[in-house]
Amino acid sequence: MKKIVLLFVLITAVSWQPASTASEFCGGIRNLAFEDGENISYNVFYSVVGLYINSGTANFTVTQTHLNNRPVYHVVGVGSSNPSYDWIFKVRDRYESYIDTATLKPLKFIRNVNEGGFKKYENISFNYQANTAVTTDGVFKIPACIQDVLSSIYYARNIDFSKYKPEDKIPFAMFLDNEVFNLYIKYMGKEIVNTKYGKFRAIKFKPLLVKGTLFEGGEKMTVWVSDDANHIPLRIESPIVVGSVKVDMMQYRNLRYPLSSMISFR
Repeated sequence: MKKIVLLFVLITAVSWQPASTASEFCGGIRNLAFEDGENISYNVFYSVVGLYINSGTANFTVTQTHLNNRPVYHVVGVGSSNPSYDWIFKVRDRYESYIDTATLKPLKFIRNVNEGGFKKYENISFNYQANTAVTTDGVFKIPACIQDVLSSIYYARNIDFSKYKPEDKIPFAMFLDNEVFNLYIKYMGKEIVNTKYGKFRAIKFKPLLVKGTLFEGGEKMTVWVSDDANHIPLRIESPIVVGSVKVDMMQYRNLRYPLSSMISFR
């Protein structure tokens, strides 16, 4: 069920955090990282014996619009396996999040997935007056500050990493599969990363993964984002139950700022 977490570079980390720390970003983050029209594409590579093959793609777009007369960012993530590998595991997934432009909280989340024959559709509306998430399965209580699977990526891009030291944990809450998870990412510092697209100055962090059918759990996934004002994900690497995966940014359009972290183009 959570296999698409890989394709969408989703940071699903689970850990208890003190409430005072978790509330640090509650309504306190402004969007300074992305804007209307942004479009980023990724290739997903899979390896069993050390040789990575291009097994799928993912694409993210941002459109500024309105939902119930409120200005929102409509973020769409689409992921698919390459047709030549569909016989092994076919993926055709679409995620959508409507994010309040003022608070970066999700107002609506749509998930329509087809993964190896498993199909699921859900439509979630977040009600912050009642602190509930109204889903296709019922009504669930949520905290005042919550993210969905897709909005959490754009929320995390606006974190000011200069406030943190290596090994610091940055918490937030996510609503996933009708549950609330208290999450964190562990900041690991800065380094140079070589990707299929080029060489970049990058910010590095690790999520503590939820143990599931694909991931082993623990702090084994590594994420690099651009060390510039865009903070776009550049590379994700992780072992999985069989083999390992690598996700690289391969194309971008309409970034809010120049991609000044790029040192050289491959």
